This record gives sequence, structure tokens and C-alpha cells, in this order.
Amino acid sequence: MKNKAQTKAEGGLRETVRTIVYAVLIAFVVRTFLYEPFNIPSGSMESTLLVGDYLFVSKYSYGYSRYSLPFGPPIFYGRILARQPQRGDVVVFKQPEHPSVDFIKRLVGLPGDHIQVIGGTLYINDVAAKRSYTGRYLDPENRTERQQYEEVLPNGVKHTILLEGLETKPPPRDCPVNKFTETRVEAENTCPFVVPPDTYFMMGDNRDNSADSRVANSGVGFVPAENLVGRAEFIFFSTDGSAAWWEVWKWPLAIRYSRLFSAIR
Repeated sequence: MKNKAQTKAEGGLRETVRTIVYAVLIAFVVRTFLYEPFNIPSGSMESTLLVGDYLFVSKYSYGYSRYSLPFGPPIFYGRILARQPQRGDVVVFKQPEHPSVDFIKRLVGLPGDHIQVIGGTLYINDVAAKRSYTGRYLDPENRTERQQYEEVLPNGVKHTILLEGLETKPPPRDCPVNKFTETRVEAENTCPFVVPPDTYFMMGDNRDNSADSRVANSGVGFVPAENLVGRAEFIFFSTDGSAAWWEVWKWPLAIRYSRLFSAIR
């Protein structure tokens, strides 16, 4: 017969296992249907997002697809409870050519939109997006200076963009529709794009340093609606990378306190 100590130990073990199972199930539900954390590994969205930012993405904003689930199992196609993204949203999506890779960009083109970049200026449906110069921006990674502007999209969404310089030359003559550029430099002057049905056109805010829908070898192109993961909502942590994980004494100085819990616009 089991003594009281053995019975108590077994009961404690069962309670521990039950607690762990509940915690895993809650984490799975939150990550799948509500919010998922992501971190920023590159500067393509500066100055809106910096390398070392950690943010939460709302999974419910656009409904759910197979990519809402961990590892994106092909158990269904399309979107459930689908909602239309808004122009100007900062979106996490699966790279169309390699769905295991997450990208984050700003959505500038909706299905049916005509998109073109001429001399660094974004044109949506043949109308230039308004912008105003706001000063110089110093890249925190390589200390490179860029010009910073506030850009206003047709629906009134305002955000900052970075440009290394303004190109004045026109796009190539007899420019075919939906011809992607070969390099990021060429992406300052593109041919016109017409966004196909059920897809979106994405661009980085760091316009001259972003592999996005303009560039052929970016693997982005027109992003299918199914590939949308969610909308970036707010930054919950940010570090400038000056402290290694084991340098605990440096952590307080590496945190960008001004960015904590800031909304993403």
C-alpha cells in the first residue's frame, strides 16, 4: 500500500503536469489566434522599426490562414473570417517563394491598384503620395546619414520613409507592366505595377535598402492574401545590441527605453 508521502508526491506530480499542459495550450491559443511575438533582424523598415525591436503582431486582424498555425500545415487554404488590410498597415507575411521565412513591410498597394516609383516618389493610381522633408536620419547600425520624410498615403495614413538621395531620371522607356527591378538601386525608378486580385504590394520604409515587392530577387513580388500573418501593433522590447546575452551587467544600458510599449504607425 502507498503511504501518505507517496500519494502526496504523485498528486503533486500530476498537478505539475496538468499545469504545464494548460500553459502550453494557452500559449498555443494566444499565439495562433491572438498575438505572436516577432523581432526585427534588418533595417529595411527604419526608422519605423529598428534592428533589435521586439513586437507583437495581431493574428486576428485579417482573419486566419494556414500560416496562422505553427509551421503552416496545408490543412486548409484561403482565409477564414477574412478582413481586408488597410493601405499603410505594417504587415508580417510569409515570403511567397519560401513560406518558412517571415517578412515585415508596409502595405502600399491593394488589389487593382496601379503602383509605380518615379525618382524615389511613390505613385498610387497615378497620383504621387504627398511627402514633406523632416530632417536627416543617422542609421544606428552603420552611421550612414539619410534623408527622412513624412509620407502621406491616399487614405491619410502618415509614416516616415528614408531615402539616400532623390533620383530625377525617368523610368525606362516602353516600360512593361509588372516588370520587377533587378536591384534595390533601380527600385527608385520602376515600371508600373498593377496589383493582381487577392494580392498586395509591399514596400519597406527604408526605401533604398529594402528587398520588397519592387525587386525581382527579393522573393516577395505580389504577396498573396493567404500569406498574411498579421498586423504589427506595438513594440514591447527593444535593445541596441551593445550587450551580449551573458553580459547581464550591460543589459540596462542596452535597452531602448523610449521604444518600449510604443505603437507602430
